[in-house]
Order: sequence, then C-alpha cells, then structure tokens
Amino acid sequence: MADRLTGVVKHLRWILALLLLLLVIAAFAAPSVNRNTEQSDDIRRLAMAELWPPRTWNSLLQRALYQAERLNGMAAKSNGSFVVFRKGQDVKDFLERRKLNPKLTAGFLGIEGAQALEGKVENLDVLFDAGFRMVSPSHFFDTEIGGSAAGVKKSGLTPVGREWVRRMEEKHMIIDLAHASGPTIGDVTAMAKRPVLVSHTGVRGTCDNNRNLSEEQLRAVAKTGGIVGIGFWETATCGKDAAAIARAIRYATGVIGVNHVALGSDFDGAVTEPFDASGIELITEALMKQGFSEEDIKKVMGGNVVRFLEGNLPE
Repeated sequence: MADRLTGVVKHLRWILALLLLLLVIAAFAAPSVNRNTEQSDDIRRLAMAELWPPRTWNSLLQRALYQAERLNGMAAKSNGSFVVFRKGQDVKDFLERRKLNPKLTAGFLGIEGAQALEGKVENLDVLFDAGFRMVSPSHFFDTEIGGSAAGVKKSGLTPVGREWVRRMEEKHMIIDLAHASGPTIGDVTAMAKRPVLVSHTGVRGTCDNNRNLSEEQLRAVAKTGGIVGIGFWETATCGKDAAAIARAIRYATGVIGVNHVALGSDFDGAVTEPFDASGIELITEALMKQGFSEEDIKKVMGGNVVRFLEGNLPE
C-alpha cells in the first residue's frame, strides 16, 4: 500500500497546489450556522482596524474589489510564480508551465454570498472585470438573490436571483451553491443551463444537518454536470479525521458517481479542521482503505476540479 500511496501522491502534487489555493472572499462573518440576518457585519470593524480604504468600510462591493486588487497585485509582483485564473485556457497554460517548475501556484477569485452585489445584478460586470469568476447566492444570511441554509427565511431564488443566474451563465461565471438554502438549490439547479458547483459541504447520508446535501440535492447538482466538494470540518462529516472525510466521499460517489465529487476543505482559517494542507495525503490513504481505485482517487483529489475549471471558466 505504501508504494501505491507514494505513486498517487506524486501524481497529485500539482493538483493540490491548484486546489488548495482557491480564494473565496466572504464579505462578513456571522456567529450562527442556523439563523442570521444581514445585520451581522463583523468585517467592518476588521476593515477599519487593518486600515483598509474608507470606501470599504460601508460597502460590501468595495471590500470585494479591494481584496481582488490585493490578490491581483500579489500575482503581478510574483514574476509568474502565482497565477490568477480568469479563463479556461489559463488553467491549461498553468499546468504546462508547472511541468517545468513544480513550485508554481495558482488560484481564482470567488465570493461567498451575493451580498457583494449590493442588490444590483449589474454589479456582476464590475466583479467580473476585477477577476471574479465564482459567486454563491448567499453565505450566512438570506440575500436579495436567494436564501441561505443559515438564514431567517431560508427561501428560494427571488426574481432578482433568477436574473442573476441568467447573467452568471451568460458570463460563464461559476455558480457556487455552498451555504444555499434547500429551496435555492432546487431553484438554481432546475433552471441552470451550465454546470453548477458546491464548493464545500457535507452529505446528510453520513452527517444529517441542515447545511449538508440530501441525495436529491446531490443528484440535482450532478444532473447539471456539476461537482460537489466534500468539506473537512466536523459538521460536514460528523467526524474529526480523514476516515470521516473518506466516508462522506464514498457516500457521495455512491449516489452521483466519482466524476462529480471533489475535495472541499474550507481551509479559511476560521473553521477547525482535522489537519492543515500538509495532511491531505491522509485522505488519499483513507480513500484507498475505502476501496477506491487509483484512477478514481486522482479524480476526487483534484482531477475533477481541473476538468471543471478548464471547461467552465470563460473561453
């Protein structure tokens, strides 16, 4: 098993550098996973304490743009060692370059929660021009777009939300349904004409709570051609180790097939995880114990994400 594990890990190192550097910008922090309102804005104090520009203090849109400026600036100063993906071709080019230099890293910009739109779908154009390529309808509270699993009403897509879906697809931006309410997940997957993503979640089949996906929701996402990222934290897996993560992955692949399942760590610094990025190899080993083939492990550990990004980012 040790030789087989070493071979799989060697193949995956370039994938992990891509997968683990997905940058997701949350415009606020909230104390509850069950019921929050839009008044739970804790980032304003942080922005002021860290001397962010005054334009960010009271504007969720400006906060997102400021953080995009910082990431794009870092990439510009990296002499090509860090790449921000904007197009599917960027992914392909990066992977070719990384064959020659395995130290290269990459990521792309996404936003947890459409509150950054400030109720105006046309602000998608502003975010797109800044480099954002993924947006979720909601994070910890209901928005003008749709309900959150931790919101008050937990409703579905609003009329503005339906227009948001159409515009997201027109621009080839990725719709992320992580944190969305059940009705919102149902509404989006019913009208989606392009694959959708659930970047980080659990499955109710191994950990039954409101945040995690039911079998019906898993199938709805897979039907669009999308993928589901399995999270590492305890309420995602009902466990505190790689074995719990592997059990959730096994369950999800049993429902929707291995081509639709990926890692969804949620390494954001605010969630307690069983290990940091250096422990990813433990998941590989746990998947082997679950009976996954080497080829299927490669898909789950990053191959599916690479394929998804190549095919669904703008051309």
